[in-house]
Amino acid sequence: MNRIIITSALFLILMNLKAQSSRQIINFEFEGIQLNGVLNLPKDQKPKGIIMLVHGSGKTNAVAQEWYIDIRETFVKAGYGIYMWDKMGCGKSGGAFNYNQSIENSAQEVIAAINTLKEKQIPGSDIIGLYGVSRAGWVNPIVINTYNDIAFWVSVSGVDDKENFGYLLEQNLRIDGLPKDSVNLIVGEWKAAVKIHHSGGSYESAQNATPNLRKNDFILRFNNGSTITEEEYYSYQKQLMKEELDEKTGLPIVVKDFKTILSNIKCPVLALFGESDMNVDWKKTKLLYEQTLATNTDLEIQSFPNCDHNIRECKTGGFYEFQDNSLRFKRCTGFLETLENWLNQR
Repeated sequence: MNRIIITSALFLILMNLKAQSSRQIINFEFEGIQLNGVLNLPKDQKPKGIIMLVHGSGKTNAVAQEWYIDIRETFVKAGYGIYMWDKMGCGKSGGAFNYNQSIENSAQEVIAAINTLKEKQIPGSDIIGLYGVSRAGWVNPIVINTYNDIAFWVSVSGVDDKENFGYLLEQNLRIDGLPKDSVNLIVGEWKAAVKIHHSGGSYESAQNATPNLRKNDFILRFNNGSTITEEEYYSYQKQLMKEELDEKTGLPIVVKDFKTILSNIKCPVLALFGESDMNVDWKKTKLLYEQTLATNTDLEIQSFPNCDHNIRECKTGGFYEFQDNSLRFKRCTGFLETLENWLNQR
């Protein structure tokens, strides 16, 4: 029954979007690879601008499966075009998917997409805004600092400067019902492995330091029932060793001088958070934004109670809550309205 309801709701949204917008496939080239994207523009009016939808972590099949359709519909309703694309090796995009693609390289990918829209003289491309969830909270600030012609940025479930997996692991172990000492033990093993990995330590050393972590049900499920291979370990080690570890937390610093990067942003920013986000520590990010963005730009922050990382209504915010409980996807009350109202004020 839930599957039928979801399918029917998606069908109605798609029909509504088709009624409001035109849709065209536009590819662009990045590092010699063709990436496949889709552009929606409002019908019968010149768009106020184009919003680039920047993905978070992981593989995508966004174009074929019409990802973020309710958000895209909201952008079109507010008079904006919206462009999104599939990552390398995903959907109909060429190349090979790289889970460890650097943040800086992802930012260059976004800029390549922007330049293509401008070169093709797509209506509205004279004004470019950015939208993104989670990992895009690292990518988009670098785009803004590099490109210098971004009109606004919408950050959803944004991140601070550090690796967030430790937070995700700790919170989801707690949700799974593990006692505090077990949670501390497993998270401690993960941090120890990071330190070994970062220092150039061997695969065997990291394995020996993580007996409980590697046997944990959540970790096994997160890694599709397997542990990191020796090849994967040494491949990622090359990138990890380029990053710094924060002295206080022992966490990798994903974006160096992130406070400075955020402080350099002058365009208006809307930051939205789910208060039950168990993927990233939204309170830390909110404080970081207040200490940086708020000093130089028009910053609006809103958080939604009982809402998860994807701004869905939830009970725990756990990583597998929706999958395990066959829950119906329901956007948090006020989320889409906040997006539309904020864009209408631009």
